[in-house]
Amino acid sequence: MKKRILALLLAAALTASMAGCSGKSEDTKKSDQGSDKDLTKLTFVLDWTPNTNHTGIYVAQEKGYFADAGLDVEIVQPPEDGAEVLVASGKAQFGVSFQDSLMPAFTGDDALPVEAVAAVLQHNTSGIISRKGEGLDRPKGLEGKKYATWNLELEKATLQNVVEADGGDFSKVELIPSTVTDEVSALQSKSVDAIWIFYGWAGIATEVAGLDTDYFAFKDINSAFDFYTPVIIGNREWMKENADTTKAFLSAAKKGYEFAIENPKDAADILCKAVPELDPDLVQASQEYMKDQYKAEVSQWGYIDPARWNAYYNWINENGLSEEEIPENTGFNNDYLE
Repeated sequence: MKKRILALLLAAALTASMAGCSGKSEDTKKSDQGSDKDLTKLTFVLDWTPNTNHTGIYVAQEKGYFADAGLDVEIVQPPEDGAEVLVASGKAQFGVSFQDSLMPAFTGDDALPVEAVAAVLQHNTSGIISRKGEGLDRPKGLEGKKYATWNLELEKATLQNVVEADGGDFSKVELIPSTVTDEVSALQSKSVDAIWIFYGWAGIATEVAGLDTDYFAFKDINSAFDFYTPVIIGNREWMKENADTTKAFLSAAKKGYEFAIENPKDAADILCKAVPELDPDLVQASQEYMKDQYKAEVSQWGYIDPARWNAYYNWINENGLSEEEIPENTGFNNDYLE
């Protein structure tokens, strides 16, 4: 899916090693402090390069929340075929994915034994960004404009839905292959007019750069598009066999994200320390935005609302966008949250 393609395009921006990934989920080692306590070794695979979607994980690692829970968590970059495949293979126990990207994992011969166990953000913060004042503050404005596409069926169906809901003609949108790795530069150079972004990172980047933009969010056009993106996924069978470890991991992650909610500046500093290649101004600004997105209006970080989860896959079913129909309540599990 589109985020997997983004991972390939953006991987060059930061370096990381996959060394140490192990298929033995219950390997243990001594803590760095020389404690006699054995820690259960886990691997957590990102969806693409580190950003503020991942802050809570880095906080939990830095603040010792994972160690306190008896865990030694290694954070790694995704392989070319994505976090889902690594988690399904058992070489990583947990990872980051997206509800739309997960859809193929639940259908057909390529179905994978993965499921979402926590929502990183409560709402879909993605939408279309463009240069300000060019008429793209609403979907119909895409007519006659250059949109950078990944040429994915689900992506184009989503865009077509919002354009037509606004009275536009999707056939008039100029679809050009996306090579965008820097949204600010792409918009400033006018090589493209419209880009699908996640506002908490790319949108904030335009603000930091002082670029005036227009933006509309998909969830504001069609409520079915308020799906869960991103989510933490786990290997379904491994989690069943290691329920206590799964709960311990998510409890520590929850502490990390709650720290980021209450202490965005300190959390941003922790992320920058772990990943010094990141722009600290962007991280600080993004973290300030994200503190209101991690839990939003719900009381429990990570909770996945079945109605909203099902609404998106029902839309996919109704539009014939899945290889086979996805039954309700497929692919997520709130039982490991505490």
